[in-house]
Amino acid sequence: MSLKEAAAREAYLKTLLDVVNDAYKAARTETQALLDTAAEETGARQVAASLPDGGDVATLSLSAGSAEARVVDGEAFTAWVIEHFGTEVERRFVTEVRAAFREKVLGALTASGGTDWPDPETGVIHEVPGVQIAPARARTHSLRFKKDGRDQVMAAWREGRLAAVALPQLTAGGAA
Repeated sequence: MSLKEAAAREAYLKTLLDVVNDAYKAARTETQALLDTAAEETGARQVAASLPDGGDVATLSLSAGSAEARVVDGEAFTAWVIEHFGTEVERRFVTEVRAAFREKVLGALTASGGTDWPDPETGVIHEVPGVQIAPARARTHSLRFKKDGRDQVMAAWREGRLAAVALPQLTAGGAA
């Protein structure tokens, strides 16, 4: 293959890759929205992906997001630690809470799902200011192909059975 042919091939494939990537992102976003709706309305957390003429090729499953404690007001959190746990503060040019103590408190708050922290030494329950439980990872979904699912999809693509479903803009007569 000559340099000119290799360059042209790369340009063609990059164009197709960009179109496919944009279409995949849009399809994934739409699927997530529909899975979220189905989970709320019916409790469904899985759906089979099938070829237009039948035959399941994959399973899509909703996965739960997660939440964790995070400091949203550093000054309020630091002031609380200074007042109640002064030995857990390091003073340099700025005052900051020791990383180990910060992680200890945030870990306990994440585990409890709230912002009340019981001091393990005194038993005093503190409402920790400047911290909230916030989404750490959005709910998403996974796609798992059946053993020969990818091969079935590729065969359906080569035979033109996906032309109207997946990337119609790449087939003859489709919009660019």
